[in-house]
Amino acid sequence: MEKVRCGWCNSSELYQKYHDEEWGVPVYDDPKLFEFLLLETFQAGLSWITILNKRENFRTAFDNFDYKKIAQYSEDKIQELLENPGIIRNKLKVNSAVSNAQAFIKIQEEFGSFSKYIWGFVDGKPIINNRKNLSEVQASTPLSDTISKDLKKRGFKFVGSTVVYAHMQATGMVNDHVEDCWKRN
Repeated sequence: MEKVRCGWCNSSELYQKYHDEEWGVPVYDDPKLFEFLLLETFQAGLSWITILNKRENFRTAFDNFDYKKIAQYSEDKIQELLENPGIIRNKLKVNSAVSNAQAFIKIQEEFGSFSKYIWGFVDGKPIINNRKNLSEVQASTPLSDTISKDLKKRGFKFVGSTVVYAHMQATGMVNDHVEDCWKRN
């Protein structure tokens, strides 16, 4: 018998693997949280499958998502990234990866870890939503609005409420698996 999944992931094996193994699984690890944050910011205005298809190219181009290295990128490195056909070559997004890495480190210094900061918005526990079907899943919430505003205040770019909510879903801060999905519980 085939697994029933959330409807958004049935178009490809890569999407299904991501859904089954990562989406909605709580992430408390700073390097992994940064990886998702970087990928989500590049996704702004694009489909997530586009980013998933390029994820390994992003991993290579951005030094395995090492935010300490990314925070130090030179103009030469930024130019190299802008010429890399394997990633999204948007100058504003590439520059934001560098400034977001710097802001990420500042949050770590202030809170002890980015995980403590971001999970503090949900008291360290995932929000479990009860979605009967895909049409009930929101693109943003008042909480993602709040987090987005706070991240922007701290210097982050490309972190609108929709991007933040997608990050919350990806990192398990919120469980939006629909009622009949095998990952629901």
